Amino acid sequence: MNPTRIRDLRISVGRLPTGKYNKITDVPGVRVGHATLDTDRQKTGITVVLPAEGNLFTHPLTAACHVINGYGKSAGLMQMQELGTLESPIVLTGTLNVGKMHDALVSYTVERCAAEGKLCRSVNPVVGETNDGTLSVGSDRPADKTHLDAAIAAACTDFAEGDVGAGKGTVCMGLKGGIGSASRVMELGERRFTLGVLVQTNFGCVENLRIDGLPVGEAVVDMLREEAARDARRKTDAITEQDDIGSIMIVVGTDLPVSELQLTRILRRATVGLARTGSYIGHGSGDVVIGFTTANRRGEDGTFRTVELLCDGQLETAFTAVAECVEEAIYNSMIAADTVTGFNGRDTVTVRALNEFLPEALERARAKVGG
Repeated sequence: MNPTRIRDLRISVGRLPTGKYNKITDVPGVRVGHATLDTDRQKTGITVVLPAEGNLFTHPLTAACHVINGYGKSAGLMQMQELGTLESPIVLTGTLNVGKMHDALVSYTVERCAAEGKLCRSVNPVVGETNDGTLSVGSDRPADKTHLDAAIAAACTDFAEGDVGAGKGTVCMGLKGGIGSASRVMELGERRFTLGVLVQTNFGCVENLRIDGLPVGEAVVDMLREEAARDARRKTDAITEQDDIGSIMIVVGTDLPVSELQLTRILRRATVGLARTGSYIGHGSGDVVIGFTTANRRGEDGTFRTVELLCDGQLETAFTAVAECVEEAIYNSMIAADTVTGFNGRDTVTVRALNEFLPEALERARAKVGG
């Protein structure tokens, strides 16, 4: 049986304990749902992160974002940076569907406010994207509000990973990418907090892939070349000897009582986890981190509000947690994915799954490092 997560290979990333599911939904109140489009022309979809119960427009969350490399088409980040709030669910999708998901979130919010007797005159939908055009005809722009409604209706705590939802058509490190997640539990004082990460992976080149610090990507390349030598008719589109291209969307959720500035500092450390997998954050890569905390939720407008904030010196554990979660979530997104054959509008393309090469690639990488 193929592994479905990195821990199935007896590899533990980092030292902090995980939550129950080892997913972003270990943060209380967070749910995730997918709508997947899987046809001859379409390998795409949407993934929605519901950060909390209730109406986010009337009771927003403290939020922040960090752009590692800005080759992307996300929506809603400008106001998030200015006000430090999140007032909609977070939707991840393919590049050319960003505008349609923005519109769908507007309709969703207007409908919800109307049902509650609230007036919605302006809302800031948050949408992230990676380009799944290697396996899907992005110009068809197939996602619409029916898919958003379906993803919200399907949202749960123990959600699927791999090539589902917004990860259906993504390619990571030249192999099949997808949706992945991880979480860490933090003990601060006598209290427990959780930080979780969800990723949509579509970046990197296979030679650079490292797992557990080992050059697994180099072993995969060797295995592909050996396979081609045995059977020249076997076609594979694992991308080798290329630049570090593509994108990753990273969503970070926590219940830590932090300010938007403190949250931004946490989000910056996501880069550590990304680099550990072998990414060099290339010129053509859109690498974006969006984060929120469910603590100190904001209510109706008033004159003053009182909040509890973590002391800056206690952020060290959260820095460690986000780096560990990002690294592990990336591995999970690839290991949970299967080989996918899609159509890019011109050619049929097959992208192989990492789990086809494990655990042998790990064994080869260990042997190479060992001598």
